[in-house]
Amino acid sequence: MSTAVQALLAATPIILAAVLLVGLHWPARRAMPVVYLAAAGIALFFWEMSLTRVLASTVQGIIVTAAVLWIIFGAIMLLNTLQNSGAISTIRAGFTDISPDRRVQALILAWLFGCFIEGASGFGTPAAIAAPLLVAIGFPALGAVMVGLMIQSTPVSFGAVGTPIIIGVNTGLDHIALGRQLMETGSSWDAFLQLITSEVAVGHAIVGTLMPLLMVMMLTRFFGRNRSWKEGLAMMPFALFTGLAFAIPYALTGIFLGPEFPSIVGALIGMAIVVPAARSGFLVPKTTWDFAPQEEWPKAWFGSITPKPPSADERKISLWLAWTPYLLVAVILVASRVFTDFKALLLRVSFGWRNILGEAGVSASIEPLYLPGGILLFVCLVTFALHRMKPSQLASAAGDAGKTLIGAGFVLIFTIPMVRILINSGVNGADLASMPVAMASFVAETFGSVYPLFAPTVGGLGAFIAGSNTISNMMLSQFQFEVANALSVSGAVMVSLQAIGAAAGNMVAIHNVVAASATVGLLGQEGRTLRMTIIPTVYYVLATGILGLLAIYVLGLTDPLMAL
Repeated sequence: MSTAVQALLAATPIILAAVLLVGLHWPARRAMPVVYLAAAGIALFFWEMSLTRVLASTVQGIIVTAAVLWIIFGAIMLLNTLQNSGAISTIRAGFTDISPDRRVQALILAWLFGCFIEGASGFGTPAAIAAPLLVAIGFPALGAVMVGLMIQSTPVSFGAVGTPIIIGVNTGLDHIALGRQLMETGSSWDAFLQLITSEVAVGHAIVGTLMPLLMVMMLTRFFGRNRSWKEGLAMMPFALFTGLAFAIPYALTGIFLGPEFPSIVGALIGMAIVVPAARSGFLVPKTTWDFAPQEEWPKAWFGSITPKPPSADERKISLWLAWTPYLLVAVILVASRVFTDFKALLLRVSFGWRNILGEAGVSASIEPLYLPGGILLFVCLVTFALHRMKPSQLASAAGDAGKTLIGAGFVLIFTIPMVRILINSGVNGADLASMPVAMASFVAETFGSVYPLFAPTVGGLGAFIAGSNTISNMMLSQFQFEVANALSVSGAVMVSLQAIGAAAGNMVAIHNVVAASATVGLLGQEGRTLRMTIIPTVYYVLATGILGLLAIYVLGLTDPLMAL
């Protein structure tokens, strides 16, 4: 079977998903079962995967689905808890006090606060937290999901305290063999990984500086009364200021401190700079921008989860007390990822299955206390006491959150198993590379020396399939490195392009879209969301690819391994 045929077959599930979701406007609950069956059929009849391995991959996907749903449940539960306690009304008023301009609110709440949550937690948590909070302060549900997914870009490579680099790249490359080669040049594996980290940080900082501007431009174009790009462009000075306030400390942290804290430090410093600036009106347009009245919104903008209006007897919560649960979430997330003893304590509770159905390497587990879902639920209990809520209010929040999971669970129970089949297809009777590698190989063979332009797209494709920057890096880092060797260019640069592209791919990863949509009750609109988020994704991978070409062929960046 030729490389081209392999690539076409491997891409068939992805093409089918795009056609059904984007082209035919099918809801994901109809499209993804069909896509799952297509992936399973190709795996069985063309890749000659054993039925046992396909079933094991499916079970693995179901276990991973349970973990994702646990996070969704926690995010919705916290939002509902804060709605019932009266905190959301206070938070809504607080953002109006900073600035009534919805563009400013999106930059602070979605971009900066979302980047912080991504740095602390990762795994799609920012969209799951930011989207319902944006809805709570008056954003359309569809707009909140779009904005929430755009967070899944610049901060993602250093999300979950650096997991995509520390785990993804570290395990995706043959670091034992490369370590020996590096020693011959007087370098080391740690130095090489730090070189990749620095190049990822700088690349993201350059491309990501424009993301806040693109975010507000898309907000005004798709959700403004006048459907105008210009109303977003009017925010350029403040949006670029916001982008730089995050990107500069982010890049410097990546260069000098390593992969654990760029997103966290960049967001904290960014908020410390941008919030006071917004309060004072620094660089903020004099004309305040807002959405049209809700009665003018199209039906497609609304989700089934809407903020409850404040009741007459609602207790007034101070701004500090209202924000305390979210601050507590951030603190616990960081502590659980940074402090080894605390992390180990949370990881003691684990449910999983190693080598499912006897298939080596096909394993999955759930750590309910360590996952953000467990932390979010713990904070719900703290909030219950802190805000002096009634038991009936907490029970109502749990009931509403549980109802939301039904639709999301049905979609994800087909989406994630499909992903696992593709990833696990490298063990097969046809002696073929895994489906993602087959697609990447075809791209490399086709484009030759200009391949660096497309390396981020390959990384993004891996994330689109897997819904994870970390897994894309694990699958494709060695492949990207080998392509660099074949082209006699820097392997560090090529792997950094992979990591950046894989971060951008999270904006269109189907199960991220489903998870974010579920938090605002917007299931069934996934195709509409993808048609919007593909715009920043294309910008991100193309801009990164151009940077890669400049770095390799104009600046002539090298690494120690090129001396061998």
